[in-house]
Amino acid sequence: MPHPSIPNFAQSMQILRQTPGVLRGLLSLATPEQMNWQPAPDRFSIAMVLAHLADVEARGFQSRFKALLAADDPVLPAYDQLDLFETGAQFDPFAEMVLFEERRVETLALLESMPDDAGNRSGRHEELGTLTIAQLINEFAFHDLGHIRQALELYRSCVFYPGMGVYRDYYKINP
Repeated sequence: MPHPSIPNFAQSMQILRQTPGVLRGLLSLATPEQMNWQPAPDRFSIAMVLAHLADVEARGFQSRFKALLAADDPVLPAYDQLDLFETGAQFDPFAEMVLFEERRVETLALLESMPDDAGNRSGRHEELGTLTIAQLINEFAFHDLGHIRQALELYRSCVFYPGMGVYRDYYKINP
């Protein structure tokens, strides 16, 4: 499904469609303890990654796509992506995954219904300046891939690295 005004649209949409299933499949054996493991107090757990994905789906992506499609040159408010974690709340990774999946279905429907010239629609981000739907879609796919990598690094570091014995000398982890 090419989109004439959006570079990498087909690839981006494929990544966006696959991300929930990739995460669900790769994390299907993780225990709640593993999902809540934080390598350091200032680092995310897998549960926090999933909570962030559910939150940013609505507040960072859906809201911006809707604003860009509804108005000419809208102001796109910035928001603190870390405010979700400032209360020290614990997150149920399984509930966050479900919420993320539900929100992603809504976002995909919105993106699939865009007119052919939508990629050129622009708005003004409060902090970053002018951005287009095309740029936002490319950032969206890039964002997903980064958090897939992050969740997998957390999982492998928590679950397998401690049991590798002498082989740990071959690897540098950065969960």
